[in-house]
Amino acid sequence: MSIALVTGSAGLIGSEAATYFGNLGLDVVGIDNDMRKQFFGEEASTKWNVQRVSDSLGGRYRHYDIDIRDRDAIMKLFGEYGSDIAVIIHTAAQPSHDWAAREPFTDFDINATGTLNLLEATRLHAPSATFIFTSTNKVYGDTPNALPLNELEKRYEIDADHTYVNGIREDMSIDQCLHSLFGASKVAADVLVQEYGRYFGMYTSCFRGGTLTGPKHSATQLHGFLGYVMRCTMTGTPYTIFGYKGKQVRDAIHSNDLIRAFHEVFKAPRIAEVYNIGGGRFSNCSVLEAIDTSQEIAGRELSWSYSDQNRIGDHIWWIGDNGRFESHYPGWKMEYNVERILNEIYDANRDRWTACGQLESATSLASSLTP
Repeated sequence: MSIALVTGSAGLIGSEAATYFGNLGLDVVGIDNDMRKQFFGEEASTKWNVQRVSDSLGGRYRHYDIDIRDRDAIMKLFGEYGSDIAVIIHTAAQPSHDWAAREPFTDFDINATGTLNLLEATRLHAPSATFIFTSTNKVYGDTPNALPLNELEKRYEIDADHTYVNGIREDMSIDQCLHSLFGASKVAADVLVQEYGRYFGMYTSCFRGGTLTGPKHSATQLHGFLGYVMRCTMTGTPYTIFGYKGKQVRDAIHSNDLIRAFHEVFKAPRIAEVYNIGGGRFSNCSVLEAIDTSQEIAGRELSWSYSDQNRIGDHIWWIGDNGRFESHYPGWKMEYNVERILNEIYDANRDRWTACGQLESATSLASSLTP
């Protein structure tokens, strides 16, 4: 029996990983206690996704309502499955800058200490397993904001002759910058994952993601950029742009593209690797561009306002360079760009996000806009 153990198994990346690896023939052990509901409210609850994953995988999926901060429970679970655990995909996290500043202890205990609990449990009970960690580009703090940027009509863009014109590489420093408390807790986790790889010879990989997205995201204001823009557009919910004139740029990677990258690592694991991973030059947009595309797809206008106060630690321009990962795993290629991602988010969530006649109104408007 080979087991894929997935933390945050009801979240966007976790649920995609659980389904994907389950369909490969592995048994899946999922850990998720719906902390996202506590972070962001009822609309962000992931309970619906637990049921979806369970229905999809049937007996191949076993769900555990465990908090990764509970060291004893984690050790007991790993002790139960032991060397049958072939891969750990660690996606559970507190993901918001703003929320971290409100509860720093909780943020650090989840992101840093929770990761340490999982690494030590892996070392003791499944040392040959592949450990894959969803880190974040926020480990670079606000260093990207010092890049030479040009202001265009609807986005910022880096100087054409800069070394990072094709995307930011892993050689960017993570020191001497403002991270936000969320960024700091993820730095701690990221370095721990690297250290367990180097010090103990474990197969560990950190994926420093840009915007991770897809139709299974429980999108909310503080986390889930593309999904939340589309959700607000579809439901008539007012949207607020925070700073940088809405011209801040994000690269966006679909959850399925990311999980296929995880699969490549599982097939040929390496020790203590670090990869920037995201949409790169293939899939990126500014906030204003995302709004335009969402409105076009949904056939209705988004009611949005602007706040000049940007979020602390937020990037003005982030396009990552996937070159290091692609050099190690040349068989991996991205399939989704921003437009395709937003179309899929729209199609997958019409019933769930457009209650009380919202869909009918949107469809009518879309029909009236059709030539």
